[in-house]
Formats: sequence, structure tokens, C-alpha cells
Amino acid sequence: MALEVAVKAAVGAPHLLGDCPFSQRVLLTLEEKKIPYNRHLINLSDKPTWFLQVNPGGKVPVVKFDEKWVPDSDVIVGILEEKYPQPSLTTTPPEFTSVGSNIFSAFSTFLKSKDSSDGSEQALLTELKALEEHLKAHGPYVAGEKISAVDLSLAPKLYHLDVALDYFKKWTVPADLTNVLNYKKLLFSRESFEKTKAEKKYIIAGWEPKVNP
Repeated sequence: MALEVAVKAAVGAPHLLGDCPFSQRVLLTLEEKKIPYNRHLINLSDKPTWFLQVNPGGKVPVVKFDEKWVPDSDVIVGILEEKYPQPSLTTTPPEFTSVGSNIFSAFSTFLKSKDSSDGSEQALLTELKALEEHLKAHGPYVAGEKISAVDLSLAPKLYHLDVALDYFKKWTVPADLTNVLNYKKLLFSRESFEKTKAEKKYIIAGWEPKVNP
């Protein structure tokens, strides 16, 4: 039986998939595990009554498990791994689960920064260089040859980084970070990613009010 999944709709286009990286992470997991699902697009500026009734917190993504709607992508991905263990997306060794975990916050800080001397660009570069060194030693994916949950968490965040920094700051990942560039290419070319990514213009629309409040 197909799972019911509620994710963010695009800003200004409620019939299209929106820019939430946590929603995409859940959709990527469902696609990689070949789990059938029904996707509900939620307009966050006009949330439907049924959605607020089953999910009073109003956040996305949420997935219905055993008649209960469960929020939080970390929790959802954990339940999916437990209920649908094959193919396994468990990241081994366990310490690799934290690889790249600071990239998204560093990217967001740099993106919103109006002061070129505040160190935010360098902080992002430090995080990307750490990912580069890890992939150089253990790649092509974070845990080696097979894609795992940590990659599916990083993929949408790296996509946001690419799209938003290029648009708002004309900034791209340095060419000498060859393993990171190859990693992004591997992730973004997967069928699961193509099926679950938001259009670039909706990524930009999602960040616009945060960059230029």
C-alpha cells in the first residue's frame, strides 16, 4: 500500500514541488527504496484544513505511518529504514553520519551575509574542504561505493547551495575541490534526484525573502 506524504509546494505555484530540502530528502529516500507513495503538495502560506487537523504543527515533511502522521525528516527516514530495510541506506561506519552536517548552516549564513569581511565565506569553504578530504579518502559517496542516508540528506542542501549562491552572489564551489564537484554530479544525475528536485526558480523564490528581507 502506498504511503501518504505531505511536502512543501512551490512558492507562487502550489501545484508544483517546492524548495524544502527536508521534503526532498524524504522523497529521495522513498525513491531510492522504491516505496510507492502518494504525494500531497502543501501551500505553506495557505495550509489546507485537513493538513492542520492531522498535523497541528503545520510543518513539512510529514508521512502517514499506521494511521499517524509523523513529522521531522530525521524521524521519518529512521522509520523508513526500519520498516523497509532493503535496499539498506544505513551509513557505515556510524561516525560518517555527521560528514557535511555543518555545510547547510554555513551556506545559509554566507548567503544572507552583507559583509564580505565577516568570515562567513571562509567558514563555508572550511566545511567544503573537510568534505573534499573525506571524499578523497572514502568516496565517491560519503560511505564509499554505495549511496546512503547521509548522501540523501546532503544532496538537496548542496543543490540549494549551488542554485542560491550562483544567483545571489555569483559564487560557485571552487574548481580545485574536484571530489566535491564529482560528488555533486553523481548525486544530481541520479534518477531519484531528477524526480524530486524543485525547479531552480522556486529555490530562488524560497530564499529571496531571507536574503533580501
